Amino acid sequence: MRFVGIDPSTKTGLVAVDAYGTILKAKELTGAGSEDPYRMITLIDEVMSFMQRGDTICIEGFGFASQQAIQLGGIGWGLRMALTRKGFNYIEASPSQLKKYASGKGNTPKNQLAVHVYKSFGFEHRSDNVIDAYVLAEIARCFSIGPERITKLKYQHDVIDAIRNPKPKTKKKKKA
Repeated sequence: MRFVGIDPSTKTGLVAVDAYGTILKAKELTGAGSEDPYRMITLIDEVMSFMQRGDTICIEGFGFASQQAIQLGGIGWGLRMALTRKGFNYIEASPSQLKKYASGKGNTPKNQLAVHVYKSFGFEHRSDNVIDAYVLAEIARCFSIGPERITKLKYQHDVIDAIRNPKPKTKKKKKA
């Protein structure tokens, strides 16, 4: 049984761990070439070539403050469509849930997250995308196995509970 974290980006982080948290794969993927859409297609194909039946997958949700929203949306939706087409289920963790799971705070600055991940999990990597993917793999593991068997930290339990039981979205009222 593998638990896979995917941080979709122009440099996509991909991490797989086993049931004990042992790292099976930790890699940053970029696709081939420099021209889109070919680069995006090869990036998605590269991710999909790694997937195995039975994987529990957690993918980072969309960040709405991104400078590259259209490009990242294409990669993110492309990955989701490829996973769905091949019969894979996945869970999503928002950027703030990823940060909270790693550090206890959903607004931890990106440049500080690596320190929290190293202190909490002993994992380090030169790529922020791989570090995020590692946290996502740990979320997938905790989600599947159960937080009570993985962690004693309340904020990690809270993240898993929020993913399992998302709050209903409220519709914004139109101004007259």
